[in-house]
Amino acid sequence: MPGFDTLAARGSTSDGLAAPRGSGWQTRDVGLLFETPRARLRRLRGRPSPLAGRTVLVTGASSGIGEATAMSVAARGATVLLVARRADELERVRASIEADGGRAAAYVCDLTDTADGGAVDLLVKRVLDEHGPVDYLVNNAGRSIRRSLSISYDRFHDVERSTAVNFLGPVRLTLGLLPAMRAQRFGHVVNVVTWGVQMKAPKYTAYIASKTALDVWSRIAGRETYGDNVTFTNMRFALVRTAMSAPTEAYAKLPGLTPEQAASKVVRALEDRPLTTGTVPGRLGEWFNLVTPRLSDAAFHRLDRRIPDSRAARGAAREPPDAANDALAGGSRPTLEA
Repeated sequence: MPGFDTLAARGSTSDGLAAPRGSGWQTRDVGLLFETPRARLRRLRGRPSPLAGRTVLVTGASSGIGEATAMSVAARGATVLLVARRADELERVRASIEADGGRAAAYVCDLTDTADGGAVDLLVKRVLDEHGPVDYLVNNAGRSIRRSLSISYDRFHDVERSTAVNFLGPVRLTLGLLPAMRAQRFGHVVNVVTWGVQMKAPKYTAYIASKTALDVWSRIAGRETYGDNVTFTNMRFALVRTAMSAPTEAYAKLPGLTPEQAASKVVRALEDRPLTTGTVPGRLGEWFNLVTPRLSDAAFHRLDRRIPDSRAARGAAREPPDAANDALAGGSRPTLEA
């Protein structure tokens, strides 16, 4: 295992971007509801975070949850490797971290380029050459599409794009970094997925299917890497108020987390390494689907009819498939940041 840089641990006990706890079910993570004894002792004794002196790679790091997570882990003494498509925004985040005394490096990468020798492979090579093994990986970049089947019959590209960003890209990146993690016998991967994996809400066929694939893939992979002390956490967030969720008008009045609140939970998952985190409603929805599937189908069908497609989604559906409208959450501009 790599040694800890005590200088890098400066300020590691501070919360960085830790946000005030919200209220309501959104903040009650089932996987983190009861703090582990080790985590509690570490906090009470003022010990440095396990992230101090480590290398943490965060995708989708130019905004939202990714940016807030990067800032917070840097405040805990980690070296943060920032990955996203927007070079100017990445540079802004990197400069902000370094201005606060942290350490960061920025890597522009299109995570959908998963071909042999493509952008993801080149990213892995650069990272390993310049920093050695990555200790923690946060697969945060994502694409959300909320659109009914009735206006999606000629939009197979929605499925392809969701799968590329939410499943194939993270898996390719994880596969590239896993050998070095296993060789050093330490590593942890956090996947920012969705409670839709449990709820299976209508209008999210492409999005939830791709996130479920990553959730299940990681669960199985973790069983193979368990003996090498390489573990996975699937974070099943509900609503987080980012640019990706903004186009859906129905969400405006629902309770949601800020990116900083979500990032605080990501950091806890990095430190404590639970198998999954989620919300109480997510667990209840999972149980509902399993125990009373027909009743669940009827209930979700009624809910689906009450919440229409967004104006952006309906407008995008009228445009030709090759138009520059690969809408996120039903019509926002293309982005890879969750």
